[in-house]
Amino acid sequence: MTRCTLYVDGASRITGFSIKGHSGYAEEGSDIVCAGLSALAITTENALCRLVNLSPAERGGEDGFLEVMLPPHMTEEQMHDAQLLLQSLHIGLENIAQAYPDYVRLTVRKVR
Repeated sequence: MTRCTLYVDGASRITGFSIKGHSGYAEEGSDIVCAGLSALAITTENALCRLVNLSPAERGGEDGFLEVMLPPHMTEEQMHDAQLLLQSLHIGLENIAQAYPDYVRLTVRKVR
């Protein structure tokens, strides 16, 4: 199962996300669930860098794990644009989790 977590602050802003594990829907290389989750996560991270001009903190490298966190100092405009991208990610993750509930779990976790 793939576990997706969105980190949300006290102002209900998404401050980052993590995706961990393989869905187990199909063999590696044929797993449409993992491919969909990966496409959403990587596109969101790239868009934060290229469109919002941010350098989010990223942890990964481990097979089946990616974590992306917004940097601490952002302009209001950057935060606004980042929220649009991260809300889009949220919608995509929700849709996949609803379509494949045995393979994906989405959690929203409050952070300080």
